[in-house]
Amino acid sequence: MALEHGMIEPFEDRQVREGVVSYGLSSYGYDIRVADEFKVFTNINSTVIDPKQFDPRSFVDLQTEVCIVPPNSFALARTIEYFRIPRDVLTVCLGKSTYARCGIIVNVTPFEPEWEGFVTLEISNTTPLPARIYANEGIAQVLFFQSDEPCEVSYADKKGKYLKQTGVTLPRL
Repeated sequence: MALEHGMIEPFEDRQVREGVVSYGLSSYGYDIRVADEFKVFTNINSTVIDPKQFDPRSFVDLQTEVCIVPPNSFALARTIEYFRIPRDVLTVCLGKSTYARCGIIVNVTPFEPEWEGFVTLEISNTTPLPARIYANEGIAQVLFFQSDEPCEVSYADKKGKYLKQTGVTLPRL
């Protein structure tokens, strides 16, 4: 189905695991990779976090193979994979257990029917210690749920604000 609909690009048709946090096709889902573009949260400007008026100065932009997320903080990143979700599919994304066992939590909203783009990931370090995130390796698993009929109103129909996002995308109103 992924190849037929061009759902995931690039698509790895097997699970890659040797020497890396695994990524690629799994039993019932797909393990996505994090790209080398990060926005690491900083409090140097003492701004208030407001989803209606988000201050982009709250982040430091990094391009790196290993991102250090400060203690009790978070970073935004994007996937290497670009997704095109069919009208009869909904996904749920869960953080990989390798990171979760280190206190690193990945939070991503579902990919709605007919959403497409690079996924913006929120990576939280819940520990009192700095945490490493490895670019170009697995970060989360996407589970796909296919309905027996297409949805009435898709994300594209609603002209969703995050449709076809290309980079790490900050909150929009």
